Amino acid sequence: MNVLDTLHARGLVHQTSDEANLRHLLEGRATVYTGFDPTGASLTAGHLVPIMVLAHLQRAGHRPVVLCGGGTALVGDPSGKTSSRPILTREQIGANLQSQQRQLMSFLDFDADQALVVNNADWLCELNYIEFLRDIGSHFSVNTMLTADVYRTRLDAGEHLSFLEFNYQLLQAYDWLHLYRTLGCTIQSAGSDQWANCLAGKELIRRLEGAEVEVLCAPLLITAAGQKMGKTERGAVWLAADQTSPYEFYQYWVNVDDRDVVTWLKLFTFVSLERIVEVTEEGGAALREAKHLLAYEVTRMVHGEAAAGEAQEAAGAAFGGTGGSRDSMPTTRLTRAEVDAGLPILELLVTIGLAASRAAAKRLVEQGGAYLNGEKVPGPDRTVTTGDVHDGEVLLRSGKKTFHRLVVS
Repeated sequence: MNVLDTLHARGLVHQTSDEANLRHLLEGRATVYTGFDPTGASLTAGHLVPIMVLAHLQRAGHRPVVLCGGGTALVGDPSGKTSSRPILTREQIGANLQSQQRQLMSFLDFDADQALVVNNADWLCELNYIEFLRDIGSHFSVNTMLTADVYRTRLDAGEHLSFLEFNYQLLQAYDWLHLYRTLGCTIQSAGSDQWANCLAGKELIRRLEGAEVEVLCAPLLITAAGQKMGKTERGAVWLAADQTSPYEFYQYWVNVDDRDVVTWLKLFTFVSLERIVEVTEEGGAALREAKHLLAYEVTRMVHGEAAAGEAQEAAGAAFGGTGGSRDSMPTTRLTRAEVDAGLPILELLVTIGLAASRAAAKRLVEQGGAYLNGEKVPGPDRTVTTGDVHDGEVLLRSGKKTFHRLVVS
């Protein structure tokens, strides 16, 4: 079975340049690259789609190349942005690059020649500007570039588009040309928002090298509820444990909309398609178990088996009240004196992150979405006191599944 069939079956293909030639390239051992701009210390859950594409390709015997955009991060990718990205220093980029590389090692085998990490700063920062304009820039049409969504959207909205950002497509195209010449890279895999940039690289290689390389774009996901995948009311879901704890990460996946369970099991795990059908076809309690399977598998890949097991136990303790430890649950420690003085529920919900503001906390309480030790908070004037402490703990909940533990010493 060609790995392209696997990617299609699991929903990991949004569009391709030339499907027949792409399939042909994947019949041998192909070198495939995906770029990640190190604009933050951590990748997010939204990055898992292109990461899983690379992981499937490597399992099928192909060689993934992870391009960390240390050079292009100095420019800023305008894709999907309505305003310019902040420009980072080389020191910031270097630290982010190292952190992201450690996260990618959970999915890809970098031993020997199995997978490679490259930094485009190694060649982009050495370019001679005049030679680059003459040898590369002459192959690009400004008219064509302005029709790309990434640029047209900004211009139509009257937003600022710097010449620095306008160069981004040329630089990404040159990346692929460089990787084709040095590593024989014949496939670029990316998110669908990079389609125009990928095609620019394909055309550049065709013009300068006379070779037909291909593009494989994965989908940008929107949940069944209409929210961008990997986003919550409190912000992005990070792969780094110090930005999103393993418990919170687990909870994100176990809280998935029922309509997304099958899709996400296909996209974000290696559970067989047959097994996915088996665990999701009945619905009800079986579907709840399927959500825990999804949460455990993704958490295990990102954070390891021990952290996934602890998160699973903590979830069991929160929902069932028994059978597990709450130690992995997000926790705030308080002194007995603080609780004796009384803690207004609205301020407490904001402090521990269950509400973004006092107004949001008030709405949460009035709409019946705030719980204290399993009971609905009766009103916004409620105060948490010593009488609410049981076995040294107070358990707060927002909605059905977002918990926070107060430990009182």
